[in-house]
Amino acid sequence: MEDLAEACVFLMQHYSAASPINVETGIDLSIRELAEILKKVTGYTGELLFDTSRPDGTPRKLVDTKLINDLGWKAGLPLVQGLELAYEAYLGTLEAGVTA
Repeated sequence: MEDLAEACVFLMQHYSAASPINVETGIDLSIRELAEILKKVTGYTGELLFDTSRPDGTPRKLVDTKLINDLGWKAGLPLVQGLELAYEAYLGTLEAGVTA
């Protein structure tokens, strides 16, 4: 969340084009890798199941971050740390009784 806020401020100061710009880490990982990270972050102890009879979709889902990186911005938090912070914030909203 902090990285996105920082990227937004950075873009307001350094980018004025009307075209969209990608804000991301630029690191490629598989759905399985992401699921394993989320399992660890959330403390989920169940089994992850993948239906290998279904199509895999696009082999690579990496977002092109060249434009924002060339402007001088790079993600500061590793993905795992960002997910941990987001999950902690989510748990905080549950404890506070906040609903969507």
